Amino acid sequence: MKTTFSLHPVAPFQLEYTVLALRRRSKNNVDLWDGHRYTRLLVIENVLVKVVVEQKEINKPELLLSIDSQNEVSQNQIASQIEKMLGIKWDLNDFYHLTQHDAQLNPLVVQFKGVKPPRFPSLFEALVNAVSCQQISLDAGLHIQNRLAEFLSMRIKEKERILYAFPRPEEVAHCTVSDLKKIGYSTHKSETLRQLAVAIMEEESSFGSLENKANGEVIDFLCRFKGIGRWTAEYVLLRGLGRIETFPGDDIGAQNNLYQLLHLDKKPDYKKTAEITAKWHPYAGLVYFHLLLQRLYDKRILK
Repeated sequence: MKTTFSLHPVAPFQLEYTVLALRRRSKNNVDLWDGHRYTRLLVIENVLVKVVVEQKEINKPELLLSIDSQNEVSQNQIASQIEKMLGIKWDLNDFYHLTQHDAQLNPLVVQFKGVKPPRFPSLFEALVNAVSCQQISLDAGLHIQNRLAEFLSMRIKEKERILYAFPRPEEVAHCTVSDLKKIGYSTHKSETLRQLAVAIMEEESSFGSLENKANGEVIDFLCRFKGIGRWTAEYVLLRGLGRIETFPGDDIGAQNNLYQLLHLDKKPDYKKTAEITAKWHPYAGLVYFHLLLQRLYDKRILK
């Protein structure tokens, strides 16, 4: 099945900024960006679907989606997934109003105007991303996660590259701890990933119900799993459930970003981070993404 169709984000929308906030590093081998097009392999009802997204305009944005799959897949399902991942339905006018007189934050908001809050397509993907990056650098975590995709995932071989889908729970559940350790995960993380994969398969309705649970309930539910703490749970709230009021307060990189943005005397701890970000409620998570983009800009990932 090959087809094309358009989606119309709420303006303003900037595909590049949104995709970079989603993928975080150029070495991410699942979410691909070539400077103009976002490419992603999705698995929808066990069908591998290649999706390529391009943007026409920023102020009157239109996204052109090119779809390629071996079997018929619902266009509505694909559209719904991309709408969620790229946050295209968010109207952020209240956020722009909230920050317009913020002398320290507003320059970032202006610089990256059009970024929408991205979201991983599944809770499992959010959890794996979080566990992969626990207590190590983002670069190191994504390197190991890339190896996980290369080891397990459905893929498409093209002329000059291989496209990888993100590993599914059943694929991770079939791995042994030894398999995951060979990829680069610690024993502890390997056990956590297997546990989560099995739990999501066995408790699908419980995980699905998190969409409608309060933040505190989500955190309590996730933290009952070995290897899941407050940072991971808040990361999943933001990146897995789209709770843009959530700023992961234990995030070392985010703490450093606040320290630099606000010229603080010392790096803020969890409590201080919560105090600082309270003034941006209910958009603290969106600030998190702006700070991330600024760091990418500083690293010259953004030109």
